[in-house]
Amino acid sequence: MSNRLTLNLRCQQLIRDEAKRAAWQVITRKRDVPAAEVAIIICDMWDRHWCRGAEERAAVLARRMNDVVRDARERCIAIIHAPSETMAFYEGRPARQRALDTPPVEPPTPIERPDPPIPVDASGGGSDTDAGDEVVDTSIWTRQTNLIEIDQDRDLISDDGRQIYSILRHRGIRQVIIMGVHTNMCILDRSFGIKQMVKWGVDIALCRDLTDAMYNPARSPYVSHDEGTRLVVEYIEKFWCPTISSSDLLA
Repeated sequence: MSNRLTLNLRCQQLIRDEAKRAAWQVITRKRDVPAAEVAIIICDMWDRHWCRGAEERAAVLARRMNDVVRDARERCIAIIHAPSETMAFYEGRPARQRALDTPPVEPPTPIERPDPPIPVDASGGGSDTDAGDEVVDTSIWTRQTNLIEIDQDRDLISDDGRQIYSILRHRGIRQVIIMGVHTNMCILDRSFGIKQMVKWGVDIALCRDLTDAMYNPARSPYVSHDEGTRLVVEYIEKFWCPTISSSDLLA
């Protein structure tokens, strides 16, 4: 099994086309990096969700994600499980203690970045299965879904951005891959999410086929759920960081 990864990092750049009109151009660059210098952050893949649609889609993602993570782990890629607001469940577990035992490293002063508005309306929580009886209840999740294995001998568990930053620095991580939910919320905005990592100067990429957005097609821009997720992924490619496909992580 190869101990190096070739990542196809996709971003989008605003250009002028041949007719001098503004246009977004997809640019893909390859990055070759030792697997031992790569980390995967699994964001908020909880055991339950208050939105039925989100829970159903996450279960499908989790099965594919577990296959990718299992392969990545065997290539010595660091796996960081980050199911926010559930750390009490993991108290005393080796993977949690491994994160807690990491000596703190002070992050640099955050880089100022423009923060354009998200292209989809997620007001009301973004649920696409709301029949009038769904309530946003963040106490409903208690742990990460058991569809994603945690290797207590090798993995780490943390939902704290500064702690995760310290882990990255102590392990000499050069490239972070983030996957999980939800693209337009936690993936971007958690303390360990894309925005914060980019502001700290961390090379991070979104795994675009292992994520999902909280978006209701009944709201702007009035497209399908899958199209809404694609719009958010493209927003990230334009303004925040590159994306990769999960196939880049497979041996």
